[in-house]
Amino acid sequence: MDRPPLRVKRLDDADRRRWDAFVYACPEATFFHLAAWQDIVREVFRHRTHFLFAERAGEIVAILPLAEVRSRLFGHALASLPFCAYGGAAGAADAVAMLEAEADELARRLDVQHLEYRNLHARHVDWPRQDLYVTFRKEIAAEDEANLLAIPRKQRAMVRKGMRNGLVAGIDDDVERFFPLYAGNVLRHGTPALPKAFFARLLREFGPNCEVLTITDQAGRPMSGVLSFYFRNEVLPYYAGDAPAARDLAANDFKYWELMRRAAGRGATLFDFGRSKLGTGPYSFKKNWGFEPQPLAYEYRLYKRDAVPQNNPMNPKYRTLIALWRRLPLRVANALGPHIVRNLG
Repeated sequence: MDRPPLRVKRLDDADRRRWDAFVYACPEATFFHLAAWQDIVREVFRHRTHFLFAERAGEIVAILPLAEVRSRLFGHALASLPFCAYGGAAGAADAVAMLEAEADELARRLDVQHLEYRNLHARHVDWPRQDLYVTFRKEIAAEDEANLLAIPRKQRAMVRKGMRNGLVAGIDDDVERFFPLYAGNVLRHGTPALPKAFFARLLREFGPNCEVLTITDQAGRPMSGVLSFYFRNEVLPYYAGDAPAARDLAANDFKYWELMRRAAGRGATLFDFGRSKLGTGPYSFKKNWGFEPQPLAYEYRLYKRDAVPQNNPMNPKYRTLIALWRRLPLRVANALGPHIVRNLG
């Protein structure tokens, strides 16, 4: 008996619940495949979105979230998905192939320079690939003592130092304490900050599955913060920041221990430490916690480019701009940053 035919459709409000139900049930789908990202990318960053799904006999069998990023500085692209670590199509193989063919046709129609998929695992071995990024994912136990002992000795000593310094962890209902920590941190690294409204929107959209953890010193001053996502059995610390004084107090180490401890208490069994660039400080920090890097397969179909774009701080041509950005007053950087970073993704 022949299988019912596949149909490709675009996500609208009437299909959001079905889309998200598929995301939670599909092993290849991630937090960044959820339907709420369509509104966030479209309304916060003003990028056109193309969230495609394949349907068979009225049932969603594959999805592919896409956004069109158009920038005078960084070019014109179609990506799955900007501002997200993971993306690409997820679902049944024949339906995925149909969605990717639709994406290729869309990319050509939009006249983009390239199409990008941010896959966890390679899908197109013959496509050019960005080999800069890795992710760090590791199982965690239900017991605090087991998780603490799993941290390598030197890093565990830093966690205990934070405990001895009397640091206090708390969950915030807003981003008022988090945002200055984040914005100051990225300025010191020479990169523009995402807008404060973006983080507030994440809290509204994802509710209890988006959480801000803030670490304060004994005087109640914010020292370190992290905004994390919860998805199925995973916790994903995704955005973070620290005050300059955090280093001496080991507040950053204490922060991630507290997140791990609290996530295990919520039933999480996998700690996703997120993506990092090879050879950077965050890469080394995560390895020091006993996490092993797993290469990410960022795959590209090039239409009007000779090579994979390098729109990241590791590109030597941005060194002068990074040095200049670091010298900006924080208020100026926060005002200018959203206009630049929306095109980076």
